[in-house]
Amino acid sequence: MSSAPARPVWPAGYHLKRAGLSFEILEARGEPGGSWPGYYESLKLFSPARYSGLPGMPFPGSPDRYPARDEVVGYLRGYAETFGLPVLAGKRVLRAERDAGFRLLTEDGGEHRARTLIAATGSFARPHRPRFPGQGAFRGRILHAAEYCNPGPFRGKRVVIVGGGNTAVQIAHELAEVAEITLATRAPIRFMPQVLLGRDLHFWLSVSGLDRLPLGLLFDVSEPGGVVDGGTYSAAVRSGRPDRRPVFSRFTESGVVWDDGREEPVDAVLLATGYGPNLGYLGPLGALRSDGHPDQRGGVSRAVPGLYFVGLPFQSSFASATLRGVGPDAALVVARARRQVARSATEPTEHSASVTLPASPDVSPDAALCPSRSTRSPAPAGRSSSTR
Repeated sequence: MSSAPARPVWPAGYHLKRAGLSFEILEARGEPGGSWPGYYESLKLFSPARYSGLPGMPFPGSPDRYPARDEVVGYLRGYAETFGLPVLAGKRVLRAERDAGFRLLTEDGGEHRARTLIAATGSFARPHRPRFPGQGAFRGRILHAAEYCNPGPFRGKRVVIVGGGNTAVQIAHELAEVAEITLATRAPIRFMPQVLLGRDLHFWLSVSGLDRLPLGLLFDVSEPGGVVDGGTYSAAVRSGRPDRRPVFSRFTESGVVWDDGREEPVDAVLLATGYGPNLGYLGPLGALRSDGHPDQRGGVSRAVPGLYFVGLPFQSSFASATLRGVGPDAALVVARARRQVARSATEPTEHSASVTLPASPDVSPDAALCPSRSTRSPAPAGRSSSTR
């Protein structure tokens, strides 16, 4: 099972609608669904359905099961339809500029204006691809987890997976059934029990309040690592299928060189090395730090008045970037945006009192999308939303 990437634009839209604000959602894909249709086919949430719903709409079905990818895709599409969210499909935001309020330019030549802007990109936007010595000479395949769909192409192959998080371990466990797999990590894998005293981990996080501690409002923190495990993954690693080794030191033409100096031929290296923010369209506003991350605290830009964020890792709590945690953050951000709109409505401007929620692409354009098994075909990558 894997983490539950949020679809932050939906709860933001839900709370904006409840607040009575005029807004629009600029969706870079052809239809709602976010990046979920492109995730690997076997992905399951490690949070039960009862903790995976967005505000106003519980996740359907048995509350104690762990929903699969296509169930999440269907739920997200149904959410937008149920609440009548004003989605403008095929509106990939290229650039945001200041113009009394904000002016957003989209890939189709469109232009959208608003007093307030909420960037609802989320945290699974741009695959992080570290570079290794000798990588250019390697004749095998190097891919990111964002490009992985299923074990088929790797049957009988020698594959190294770089990374020690939930995604790395889940893919490694799946591939170990058909291929020779090594997990290459910088430290031993830390497993966290899925069930404690007969209850899912998320029950204890919820009743204790740990899931809602506002650490992100007080400190600059990173989401902690750890693989949520019901016992299957740790047992598999102990048995050597997959095995775990320190990260290799460099590539060769045919494979990799391990830390002990031993060379080994490999067919493919899969990078389960996480994602970075895809907020480049905010660059003209001066809203980003030198590392590309937004200069914000609790979803409020510290550099640009009227600019807000939803779905960032640890934006306010451990759960901020997940389906279970993005709703409370969206409520706080919309409340602040509403006050901003109320103040700006008294100022002379050509814009109506409005909020714009752009969400940039949540899968990079060069990432392969896995086909969804649902009856509706997946849409092209990327999204954005706006409120006017």
